[in-house]
Amino acid sequence: MSHPAENLQIFLDAAPSAALVEVREAKGSTPREEGAWMLVSPEAIFGTIGGGQLEFMAIARARELISDNLANGALDIPLGPEIGQCCGGRVALDIRLLDEAERRALVKRVGDEANAFPQVILFGGGHVGHALAAALTPLPVRVLVVETREEALEDFPDDVETRLTALPEEAVRSASAGTAFVVLTHDHALDFLLVAEALARDDAAYVGMIGSRTKRATFRSWYLKNGGDERRFAQLTTPIGGNAVHDKRPAVIAAMAAAEILTALQS
Repeated sequence: MSHPAENLQIFLDAAPSAALVEVREAKGSTPREEGAWMLVSPEAIFGTIGGGQLEFMAIARARELISDNLANGALDIPLGPEIGQCCGGRVALDIRLLDEAERRALVKRVGDEANAFPQVILFGGGHVGHALAAALTPLPVRVLVVETREEALEDFPDDVETRLTALPEEAVRSASAGTAFVVLTHDHALDFLLVAEALARDDAAYVGMIGSRTKRATFRSWYLKNGGDERRFAQLTTPIGGNAVHDKRPAVIAAMAAAEILTALQS
């Protein structure tokens, strides 16, 4: 499984000279927030401060520093018609060349931040499971796919952790508080078991189950007869992804569900 810190290290290894561009101050409407950053080398970039003319100007200034071997520089840019952007805010940037200690510190920082990302556990490696894992991979989350079938764990992105187990409910019980649980197995009985386990925790950021209104009603009846209550049932999201888009292709369901999950994790 790859890791954001590994990706950063690969960039740095290929860039003996690199400049850090960081948003020191963001006033009004701006593409990125204070603290957002990117790296610039003579040939490539890593990350983004929001794109557009602002970023083009920052890249050009960073490459000037690299070419002239200047330690640092700065830009203070109003985002108006003068540069072809109409955000209306103002961004102050700090730009500096990275020394070896700063490179190591940045890799550690990225690694620590990634390790602190909230976890999303997907139960089921079918078509929607694969599509949802792919949709979540670029987002600030850690993705784990849990399956009872070995063949269903093939062909996931490198960033996705997979786990083969005969007892998938153990992954619910051992998860950290604030985890998002998404249940989309090949077996409705197993779906019901896993959802009941997730709702019993009372500390999940999100509990979702793939299905339909009929499946939701069936689960509710089963759940209430087996010790569940309406308060916990109300925490369940099913069908996942909402009903605003009536397209059941896996990639479409995954796109809608990924937005729903990220919203829950950041609320």
